[in-house]
Amino acid sequence: MLIAQNWITRILRYANPEWGVSAADLDAGFVRVGFETEGYEPLPEITGPLVIGRVEKIRELEGFKKPIRHCHVNVGEANGTGELQSIVCGARNFKEGDLVVVSLPGTVLPGNFEISARKTYGEMSAGMMCSAMELGLARQQNSGIITLPEGAGEPGEDARPVVGLADTVFDVNITPDRGYALSARGLCREIASAFDLTFVDPKENPAAAGLGVTVPEVSGEALRVDIDPEAGVQRFGVRRVRGINPRAASPFWLQRELMLCGQRPVNAATDVTNYVMLLLEQPMHAFDAAKIAGGLSIRPARSGEKLETLDHVVRELDPEDIVICDDERIQSMAGVMGGLTSEISEETTDVYLEAAIWNPVAIARSSRRHKLSSEASRRFERTVDPDLVEAALDIAASLLVDIAGGEVDPGRTLLGELPTMPTIALRSSFPSELAGVEYSEDTVVRRLEEVGCEVSREGEGVLSVTPPTWRTDLTMPAELVEEVLRLEGLEDIPSVLPTPRGGRGLSPEQKRKRAVGHALAYSGYAEILPTPFVSKETLESWDLPAEDPRLQLVAVQNPLDSAQAHLGTTLLPAMLDAVVRNAARGRADVALFGLQQVSFKRADSSPMPSVTDRPSDETLREVYDSLPEQPLHVATVGVGRTVEEGPLSDAQHYSWADAVESARIVARAADIELEVVQGEQTPWHPGRCAELRYEGQTVGYAGELHPQIVSAMGLPARTCAMEMDLSAISVTESLPAPVLSAYPSLHQDIALVVDADIPAEDVRRALLEGAGELVEDVSLFDVYTSEQLGENKKSLAFALEFRAPDRTLTDDEANEWRLAAAERAREKFGAEMRA
Repeated sequence: MLIAQNWITRILRYANPEWGVSAADLDAGFVRVGFETEGYEPLPEITGPLVIGRVEKIRELEGFKKPIRHCHVNVGEANGTGELQSIVCGARNFKEGDLVVVSLPGTVLPGNFEISARKTYGEMSAGMMCSAMELGLARQQNSGIITLPEGAGEPGEDARPVVGLADTVFDVNITPDRGYALSARGLCREIASAFDLTFVDPKENPAAAGLGVTVPEVSGEALRVDIDPEAGVQRFGVRRVRGINPRAASPFWLQRELMLCGQRPVNAATDVTNYVMLLLEQPMHAFDAAKIAGGLSIRPARSGEKLETLDHVVRELDPEDIVICDDERIQSMAGVMGGLTSEISEETTDVYLEAAIWNPVAIARSSRRHKLSSEASRRFERTVDPDLVEAALDIAASLLVDIAGGEVDPGRTLLGELPTMPTIALRSSFPSELAGVEYSEDTVVRRLEEVGCEVSREGEGVLSVTPPTWRTDLTMPAELVEEVLRLEGLEDIPSVLPTPRGGRGLSPEQKRKRAVGHALAYSGYAEILPTPFVSKETLESWDLPAEDPRLQLVAVQNPLDSAQAHLGTTLLPAMLDAVVRNAARGRADVALFGLQQVSFKRADSSPMPSVTDRPSDETLREVYDSLPEQPLHVATVGVGRTVEEGPLSDAQHYSWADAVESARIVARAADIELEVVQGEQTPWHPGRCAELRYEGQTVGYAGELHPQIVSAMGLPARTCAMEMDLSAISVTESLPAPVLSAYPSLHQDIALVVDADIPAEDVRRALLEGAGELVEDVSLFDVYTSEQLGENKKSLAFALEFRAPDRTLTDDEANEWRLAAAERAREKFGAEMRA
């Protein structure tokens, strides 16, 4: 909100006559009570003779395309001669005898605009009568030049103090929960707390804002008003002012406050409603009473209804819009903008002043639906104090009569009751307990009363607090504590880190996830964060069977990208997209890994339990069972070279075996034994795919991707990948005691001829079973095929390591166990030893 420093100062000086601070101190005061500013800027400096002048004579110049007037203006001795100053002016809003602001030759106005004497329209013009924009008081040109009230000063006197050029405009950032601060009343209350000043509420005593309210007592109604219960109106009030001067202009002091707050002066009735809104926060609207047929009714709009608003735009209304109608037509879009048919004009003599409290949600939706954000809608969206309606009507009616004459009709229509604010029990020690700073009970009471709360002491250390009607955000003790801490100074609360409880740390699942990530990173894989979203078309292009669980996708209601509108059930699409991007940028050697949750749909919808009470255990189970299953997956992708070609070695390329090895890296990090067997799963190549098993359960796949999928996705040839479900692997924390032996190991090799379709891993496990208790390791080091071995035969060469804890083994002992291992392989697979 834009607001002038002098306006804040005048209101607070009503009870604190000597108070005044610099702009920097006022800015710090706003921050001290929790209101950041977007900055502050002093009004532009004007140098040279800027004086008060009185228009003595006006002569209309003829023969020009636009009205031009030649004026003789009394500027006293400011021109050095005392003679009348000759000034040519095109404005029409002044008359002979008016006091105006004159910039004489030598004055430099904002924008480095220097005034000089020159001949124009056939007459000598030695100076300029100034408008508010030319003095830097307004951002856009208004209807004419500034006219000052009689007695503002004598001709020739400096005009700067009269028009208030020594001022600073603040742009205060108002958070959505502090709608009351979109007013001089709300901001002055906060600044009073920041500087420990006495605050007098302009609502209760308008004299604090320099206003004299003299409104007759209420007698009867202003007009008939009917409210549809569906309209959501909390309070609605109307008051009538009769016999105003339709051409009366708002005084300069009022126009000045409007302009510095970013508002454009229009006419007396409209200016008064805008001023009261800026002063108190209560938005108002002025209807031309002669254009209102019968009474008013407030209701939701009907489909197809239209309204031409004050900005000359015809808007088609929605049934969620709330409208104010007379007996013939719609006159206003409630809380957003009035209609053109009852606009205040130069013929308006009778005015209906309206103030109301609308449903914040309905106003916010209407404002966004019509892309029409007004000063009124901004306030209604943040809630307006319902206790302002009567005061706003009385102040506005009295002020309008002071400006434009006429009289206030004694009738006033007022519908709706004030809400009952909750009473909150608060321990006076609660703020001290939360902040770690000692606040006395008197301090707590004083600060809560400063924000408008009614506080009573109910007993030993117990306060009963009733928030004011403008603080609907205060509903619980913690929010009251926040007010105390905010006003006492958040900067005084020490920054002390809490002492953590012993025995806490990472959970076993978190430790495993970190170990897996570290292991893959140490093995040369680069980590990426796969997007949790996936394109359904991508999975459908893989020709997955209908029963494949990867097609159980959870749809996103408001996706950021319509092409990726589902939560992923696999990490591979996102991982492979990263490979495509890297390859497109010339990076041919890529090894990536990702750790991310995936989502599997378990139900088409979730039950929506009532919020009035706690759901039953059965309902909670239904809710939990309907939520997506979200296991943690780990995936790797690789393509290109793992070893570059050099003078002493050939290049080595990433293959399906490297993808399988990445699964073994994960298994070692998770401290589990992983079984690797030949498998078949889309999108892997059916002949180069390994199925990953843990305790007999399939937990993932690894290998080379299918060429068709590689081609369809634009991947480099021979791209390999691995994906494993970590959540399917039980978390076990194994802390084995190390067994060290002082005796050497004994190495034995064995070569077995088996059928080509027998997995080498199965043969290795058979050797491990038959080699006895002293075998430490059995590892495959060679696979050989030839015509001499026979058709569909292969030779597998294994290295066996034996070690005894209490002696040095002999070759005969090791050979005996080697033969026992070979016999076990022969029994299971018909393996024959090669000579």
